[in-house]
Amino acid sequence: MVAAAAGASAQTCNPTATFTYTNDDGEQVTEDLENYSGSAPVTVVFHANPEVEEGYDCRYEWIIYETANEQNIIVHRFEEEIEYTFLQSESFTAELKATFTRGSDVVTYPDEGEEGVRFIISIAKSYLEMPNAFSPGDNDGYNKIYRAKDNHKSIVSFKATIFNRWGQRLYSWDDINGGWDGRYKGKIVPDGVYFVNVVAKGADGRTYHIRKDVNVLTKYTEMSGGTGQQ
Repeated sequence: MVAAAAGASAQTCNPTATFTYTNDDGEQVTEDLENYSGSAPVTVVFHANPEVEEGYDCRYEWIIYETANEQNIIVHRFEEEIEYTFLQSESFTAELKATFTRGSDVVTYPDEGEEGVRFIISIAKSYLEMPNAFSPGDNDGYNKIYRAKDNHKSIVSFKATIFNRWGQRLYSWDDINGGWDGRYKGKIVPDGVYFVNVVAKGADGRTYHIRKDVNVLTKYTEMSGGTGQQ
C-alpha cells in the first residue's frame, strides 16, 4: 500500500470468478470457483468486486498467464470485469491488480508485498473415442443414442457424419454431447453396418480424423448382451 490519507485503506477488492463448463453428464454448469481442473472449453467471468469510498478513481488490471511461465501472458486487460474462454490444454493463473487514487492518496490491491487472490485453471489434454455399436428405438436396450464416449475431454471443435453402406449421408451433428438417434427421414434405419466420419480438434492442438463402422442393433438389450460401447 502506498502512503494514503486516513480512511484510504478501506479501498480493496474481493475478486471472484464464475465458471461455465460442461460436466461429465453433458450438462452445462455455472458456478463460482477459485480453481478449475477439467476439460475445455470453459468460459470464465472474472469480477473485481471493489469496495470503494466516494471520490476515488479506480484502475483495474487483470492478467492471465501460463502458471509455469509468468512471462507468457495471454490476457492483459484494464477492466473491472472480464470474460475469457479457455481453449488450450495448459495450467493458467489469473490475478487482479487494482489502484485507487484520490488526489495524492494512492491505495493498491493487493497491498505491497502481499499476494492477492489467484485463480488456477487447469485444462486437461484432449481425448476422443467413438463407439462401434448402439441400439436405437423403443426396445429395452441401452445406448440408444450414438454419440462420443463419455470419457471425451477438451474437444474444442467437433463434426460427426453418419453414412450408409452406399455413402449416402444420413445425419450430422457438431455438438460433442449430441448424437444420432438412428433415424433417417423419421424412421429407425434397418439393422446393419453404417459408418461414422469424425473431424475434431483438441485443446492441446491434436486433430482427430476418425472413420469406423457403426453397428445398428435394434434388438439388443442388456439382458441379451452385446457390444454397445466398444
